[in-house]
Amino acid sequence: MKIALDPYMLRKVPLLDLPAVVAELGYRYIELSPREDFLPFFVHPRVDRSGVAALRKALAAAEVEVASVLPLYRWSGPDEDARQAAVRYWKRAVEITVELGVPVMNSEFNGRPEDPDRSEAQFWRSMEELLPVFEREGVRLVLEPHPDDFVEDGVAGVDLVRGINSDLVSFLYCAPHTFHQGGDLAVVMRHAGPLLTQVHLADSFDHRGSSGLRYIVNPPGSPARVHQHLDIGQGEVDWDLFFRTLAEVGFDGIATVCVFAWEERAHDSARVNLARVHEYLEKYCPPR
Repeated sequence: MKIALDPYMLRKVPLLDLPAVVAELGYRYIELSPREDFLPFFVHPRVDRSGVAALRKALAAAEVEVASVLPLYRWSGPDEDARQAAVRYWKRAVEITVELGVPVMNSEFNGRPEDPDRSEAQFWRSMEELLPVFEREGVRLVLEPHPDDFVEDGVAGVDLVRGINSDLVSFLYCAPHTFHQGGDLAVVMRHAGPLLTQVHLADSFDHRGSSGLRYIVNPPGSPARVHQHLDIGQGEVDWDLFFRTLAEVGFDGIATVCVFAWEERAHDSARVNLARVHEYLEKYCPPR
């Protein structure tokens, strides 16, 4: 299993300094999430060939690897111009990932929950263009249902991935989205089985608690999706069940710490969560 860090809370660290900082925090792997100087949210990548080469050199010097590259584009949105732009951005992001020597990318379904049928049709249109690119380059794509995507439920997300019918496309379970995915993490993980190749590790509270009044959002009826990315143990995700189920399904993929709540103590948060992950792995997934 590769334990990676999503360094979003460290995005003010210069890109070429980032590998050394991640190594100092105790991690050997990075999940390279959106940054303004690399792959920004929703727009064309900003890095060029020389920048990729410099990053590879910095990674090697720090003895850190990129486990996966995470771009976010509007490739399933109902707007066709935006979808076509997103496909162009995806193609460049795949090129960058290949230049980095990374075999895995992960992302979200995107689209709009209030227009799920059209969003799904747009998703399949994008996949028709992009799947041959992933196959040609030998890059694996790992997808997750996200709050406010056209697919939010975990089991439905697994079924959509299964319907792609490609050995290169698999499923990511995001723990802090547990309560938007149906609330039963073990059901989703077991349903995914061997399709489960990546997980995101952070905690969250169950927004459905107190008869739906745990979080009061105004105006009433707002479609806002509320969740957190807290340190492990600060919320209501059942971590014993989570790691026990990982062991049950034989998970041996990428486990990414993706806590975003504590930028003022980002270094301490990264270390604390790494220690907690190792504690749970020793308890439920000891080396064989």
